[in-house]
Amino acid sequence: MSKNWGAAIFVAVALTSVTSPGTAAGALAQPLPGTVSTEVRLKLERDARLSVTETVQVPEGRTVKRTVPLRLAVGNDLERLYQVTDAKVEGKGSTSTGDDTFTVTLEGTSTLTYTVVGAVAPVGDVLEVRWQVAGGWDTELDKVALSFSAPDSPTSVNCLAGPVGSSQPCTSADLADGKGVRAQEIKLGAGERVDVAIGLSAGVVPPNAVVVEQSGLAAAFALTPVSGAALGALLVLLLGGVALLWYLRGRDAAALASEVGAVSVLVRDQDGRVAFASPDGVLPGQVGTVVDEHVDVVDVTATVIDLAVRNYLWITETEGHDWQIVRRNPVDDSLSGYEKAVCEALLPQGTDAVSVSELRGRQIDLAHVRDRLYADVVEKRWFARRPDAERNLFWWAGIAIAVLGVAATVVLALTVGNALFGLAVAVGGVALAFGARSMPARTRRGSELLEHVRGLRGYLHGVTPADVPEADRELVFSRSLPYAVVLGATEHWLSTFGQQDLYWYGNATDFRRGFPAFLGALDGVLAQAGHLRSLREPNP
Repeated sequence: MSKNWGAAIFVAVALTSVTSPGTAAGALAQPLPGTVSTEVRLKLERDARLSVTETVQVPEGRTVKRTVPLRLAVGNDLERLYQVTDAKVEGKGSTSTGDDTFTVTLEGTSTLTYTVVGAVAPVGDVLEVRWQVAGGWDTELDKVALSFSAPDSPTSVNCLAGPVGSSQPCTSADLADGKGVRAQEIKLGAGERVDVAIGLSAGVVPPNAVVVEQSGLAAAFALTPVSGAALGALLVLLLGGVALLWYLRGRDAAALASEVGAVSVLVRDQDGRVAFASPDGVLPGQVGTVVDEHVDVVDVTATVIDLAVRNYLWITETEGHDWQIVRRNPVDDSLSGYEKAVCEALLPQGTDAVSVSELRGRQIDLAHVRDRLYADVVEKRWFARRPDAERNLFWWAGIAIAVLGVAATVVLALTVGNALFGLAVAVGGVALAFGARSMPARTRRGSELLEHVRGLRGYLHGVTPADVPEADRELVFSRSLPYAVVLGATEHWLSTFGQQDLYWYGNATDFRRGFPAFLGALDGVLAQAGHLRSLREPNP
């Protein structure tokens, strides 16, 4: 029978009740035989729990099911949570309660009782009791009748019926002479609901409504106390990391930013001759590593020049725009570990001479040179740990933390929410990975050397031949040249002194032109070997 017929019957019964003596005004319409109907009695307890008793009539031989949502949207991406406890069925039927739904299955005439927690919410200066007294049925209900009682008289009632989200009022709803609430709905379609909101004076019972962000991705990434605490902890961690880096690397920043004059690297020996002495005994190859924390091709090239200047090697120009590197003296203990490695790489045991063109066709392994140079700067206490190992450690640690954070974000988003916690961990991991290059902090001694190296560069650009006795110029020029190579001052140094005949470089037709060509050729050979960066001119 259609809903219009049901409404007509209700009106007829109501009119009959009004005109018939001995019948109370406003009597509720009776359900039709063979239909499903429910009578719901709500009682608000003083502790704000809502006791519910439903008497459900189901035709013989039928089974009906009701799924009650325990999360109701209340606007602005918010949901109101309800909790159902102490559910019992008198008659044929069963109940089950989950986090999001309360499910009931019934046969015949049954009485269902349960308690609702979370039905009372403060709304302005008053309280509101809200519950879906009918909803989620898998069949049409011929009638839904409702009665409500509370410790104090209700002040208002708003009853909505029909599809979820609609604003259609119930068939009837009133305050029942101010002592309670009565309402009913005729012909409620399958899946439709009856949602009642009853007003009470403030203070009648304590509010117990729970409102949370809606579920889903938006809610999973919502800012909650837990995710907010995680973000706060991440902020403290990042600020702490910045403070730690400032403390460890601040000395470097000061050394790079301060005005540094030329350092005194020209000394006189016991015979009164002027000689060159590097600050803190730093070797040319070590200079570049201390400056940029990497072993570069130019560091090895400068080392080859320095070994020639110190009479371990001899460099001579040959025909065909080529150069030959000759062993002049055997390797001894006065050489550092990386200098020995350079000699072994260029002139292995049994080889006393090699041309640059021959090196170009031979596979040179510079991995040992790189490792020994890193080890030397640690032994000299310019670094606390090997710089490249430190960078790799923090890089992989950052990647691992980022991956862990992404995994945690996905798991949290699909389960309990608070996915911002995982996202915060992922962001921290990415920040650590990208900040890895700032991790290999120099020691205090290394920072002081960095400042001296800047002064050394000032010396290379400021000294003139007049500052060095003529008898000492060749040695001072030669000892300073490897440092000029590694610090990018080669052209200036050559143009300032203009040396031609040198004890360590032979057959130079034009040293000022031939020497830069030799540097370029050797750089190219070493770059082909791999393992090293090919940066040419680090600038402190």
